[in-house]
Amino acid sequence: QEQLVESGGGLVQPGGSLRLSCAASGFALDYYAIGWFRQAPGKEHEGISRIKISDGRTDYIDSVKGRFTVSTDKDTVYLQMNSLEPEDTAVYYCARQIPGYYSGSYYPKLYEYDLWGQGTQVTVSS
Repeated sequence: QEQLVESGGGLVQPGGSLRLSCAASGFALDYYAIGWFRQAPGKEHEGISRIKISDGRTDYIDSVKGRFTVSTDKDTVYLQMNSLEPEDTAVYYCARQIPGYYSGSYYPKLYEYDLWGQGTQVTVSS
């Protein structure tokens, strides 16, 4: 069974850090790009980062660039989040991008991703 499972969310103070994990099973991660999305209360899903597993190429949206880092090790994808702000509060999801949709430009769209994790809550508050 193909599966993505996120973990690592929690409550953190502004300026703090968290590392999210996305464990993949049931498929060969090397063939895919894995994206990170988040959904804040009352808002749409927002794609924030992705990593192409085969060559390690990464992409970020401007609001997280320089603060978040996506990486991979074996069957797990990580999202290191530093300098967290209250605006980063959301449920965070990892998702597998359908290979035919990968291009050099990063404009994340939900329909390009066919396998999603259950999400992990990140709350940034003092």
